[in-house]
Amino acid sequence: MSVRVQVILDEGEMAKFKSQALRESKSLSAWLRDAGKKMLQENRKWQSLTDPVVLKEFFGKCNKREKGTEPDWEEHKSLILDSYQGGNGA
Repeated sequence: MSVRVQVILDEGEMAKFKSQALRESKSLSAWLRDAGKKMLQENRKWQSLTDPVVLKEFFGKCNKREKGTEPDWEEHKSLILDSYQGGNGA
């Protein structure tokens, strides 16, 4: 069963959306529907970080992407304390 939904857009938004839809050989309705589905899919990716396996994969990708090493906690505390006490931290 299909349901009709009215979307209020200003003229500029409508023109941009319609232009993009035409570039993709879609109707404005199909383009908006696909954009909404894409947003739902993106949100689902972030919500899936509650799954321990997905979370582990996420941090694995982060570790591969990052360069160098992160300072240990004692070094962080020392920098924070030095800054708090008016030092230049360098």
